[in-house]
Amino acid sequence: MSIHKWTLVVLLVMLYVIGSSFSSEDKEKLIPIQLLGVNDFHGQLETSRTVDGKQVGGAGYLAAYVKKVKKENVPSLLVHAGDMVGGSAPLSALKQDEPTIEFMNRLGFDVGTVGNHEFDEGVEEMKRLLNGGKHEKTGEFGGATFPYTVANVIDTETNEPILPPYVIKKVNGIPIGFIGIVTTETKYIVLPKGIKGLKFKDEVASINETVQDLKRKGVRSIVVLAHVSASSEMDGSRPSQELVDFAPLIDDEVDVIFGGHNHRHANTTVNGKLIVESYSYGTAFSNVNIKIDPKTKDIVEKEANIVRTFHEGIEPDQEILKMVRTYGKGQNKLLNEVVGHSEETFTKHKSVSGERTLGSILADSNRETMGADFGFMNPGGIRADLDKGDITWGKLYTMLPFGTNLVKMDVTGAQIKEILEQQWTGNFQTILQPSGLHFTWKKNAAHGEKIASLTKEDGKPISPENTYSIAITNYLATGGDGFTAFKKGTNVVNGPLTLDSFISYIHKNTGSLKQPEGNRIALK
Repeated sequence: MSIHKWTLVVLLVMLYVIGSSFSSEDKEKLIPIQLLGVNDFHGQLETSRTVDGKQVGGAGYLAAYVKKVKKENVPSLLVHAGDMVGGSAPLSALKQDEPTIEFMNRLGFDVGTVGNHEFDEGVEEMKRLLNGGKHEKTGEFGGATFPYTVANVIDTETNEPILPPYVIKKVNGIPIGFIGIVTTETKYIVLPKGIKGLKFKDEVASINETVQDLKRKGVRSIVVLAHVSASSEMDGSRPSQELVDFAPLIDDEVDVIFGGHNHRHANTTVNGKLIVESYSYGTAFSNVNIKIDPKTKDIVEKEANIVRTFHEGIEPDQEILKMVRTYGKGQNKLLNEVVGHSEETFTKHKSVSGERTLGSILADSNRETMGADFGFMNPGGIRADLDKGDITWGKLYTMLPFGTNLVKMDVTGAQIKEILEQQWTGNFQTILQPSGLHFTWKKNAAHGEKIASLTKEDGKPISPENTYSIAITNYLATGGDGFTAFKKGTNVVNGPLTLDSFISYIHKNTGSLKQPEGNRIALK
């Protein structure tokens, strides 16, 4: 080898060593930050669930885990992706969800966005919870001590977002932009009075517009808090749902997206964007570790794990437990009041055909209470199973937390078929739980042609021309979950609260519930 070639080799080696040295030094200068995320808590302060045979969840345990992770020598920001309130357990719901806001204040949340359930009682009440104010039931309340953001919910009068479209947090002098969005499905799944005067802009367009605003302010580290569905396998494979579809369309300046709404697990990377979601009800949280280049102020490394809040091996946070007990005082008598007994467990989990034992008995209750030919129950209105044993008022409220009331109306047989066909043509593809009728549906049939047969419970066909009375919730009556055909009903009569109706149903059935007749829904 000639001297010139040896010289070239030496120079290349030196350049490699120098480059490696710079790379190592640059990596040492990167700023590590933890982003801890929660979604879909739904005011489950005192409740826990069973996963893999172990207890998980509850505010005290979620707080213990979060505080433990925060003790590490890395700056942390605690965020949420909406539905922290609404559909809540009674301890929070009976106090207008103020206890959940206080819990978040005490735990030190830094920024959050709204989900569809933050609108359950309307914009005015939502803003009271966030900003503080007086309620006739609870008196004065200070509100949230951290900011909320949502970029795609617009006031139709002002044509401006109802909350700031973004929030900027500085960590070690580096600005991090948080953009909040909520699913546009909200307009289909909240009672119209809850979203009166609002419009919901396209999620992707709203994110990208807001990213441009942040870029103009010099922000390069951008995180989206999205109350939009995502899911993946534990290893990140098979990513799916709306956020996965959105990812390639979202500006590449966005590095991390926290999802929510469908109560699923997600920890995956799509189009360079890390997407996470941590189940629901405080049974898990997302631990996202990012590193920011102080020169470019951009996120250059990111990884995550979803942490389950198992009770085993950790003590609950005593400050939060004390707060929960304080709110529970004065409510225990009502919550523990026994209203009946169940000889079996009724579950909201569905069979292959879509039937749910708890949905069936609630549909029976709706039908009997209103004296209707048929009854229906929407699965989304059922938030917990009903276990075998004594039935307390608190358990029933946890199961039916939305405060809906029953409605009786007249529809034709043809309209019933139209309603049932909407189980697959809307955004939700949810199977209604029937009482008094049976239907068979074809999995591979085209939309609008899935209902193969429709009969009364005695097997006689339901005539398209005949008129029948049905009992449903006022949520369905106003077209909730995309069932707009219910709005065609006539001779509408309002009934009692769904919860009160079911309690009366339990009393009428000698206080003891038994499994209803099954096979109301068949799959062909």
